[in-house]
Amino acid sequence: MPPTRRSLLTTFLAIPALPITTLRLASAQQVPMLPRTPACGDHDGLTLAREAGPYYKPKAPLRHELFGDSPGGERITIAGFVLGEDCRPIGNSLVEIWHADKNGDYDAEGFRLRGHQFTDDVGRWWFSTIIPALYPGRTRHYHLRVQRPGGPVLTTQLFFPHEPRNERDYLYSESLLLDISSTADGKFGRFDFVV
Repeated sequence: MPPTRRSLLTTFLAIPALPITTLRLASAQQVPMLPRTPACGDHDGLTLAREAGPYYKPKAPLRHELFGDSPGGERITIAGFVLGEDCRPIGNSLVEIWHADKNGDYDAEGFRLRGHQFTDDVGRWWFSTIIPALYPGRTRHYHLRVQRPGGPVLTTQLFFPHEPRNERDYLYSESLLLDISSTADGKFGRFDFVV
């Protein structure tokens, strides 16, 4: 039986407070292996910035759960760490998300499919939401803003692998792909921000 989103999130939230490079080496101690973070430790720099687009709205509510805003959508949990260039997780970092609904529409009036949170003491963040629909001119994506305490705001977008429209989208970058796993009750996506 495949794992569930909840079991993957529970495993993710149980990861100890160690530098990501140390976690990769800890498999012999039964610590879950983590996918490689694209920029962390590679001297490639910080997570790539992308424009906010016309649908950003300040003052999104503090919350992890967005799925209830669009219960007919395909469920996904996205999660990751906020890291420094030294690969160490950064606690109390702001992570904000907004995205289209199952019809490709953004909520311009309220805060449907919009939220923010602060990373825990070891830099973890997560949202339970839906997979956004395609809309004219864009591939499937999430908008995010990330800010370490006292640092500049990173505005970026995260993309889905194997989308036919990725290569035609002028904002797409392979370095901003979510690592997606299928589970028994939806999808689980992973991305670590380097700020």
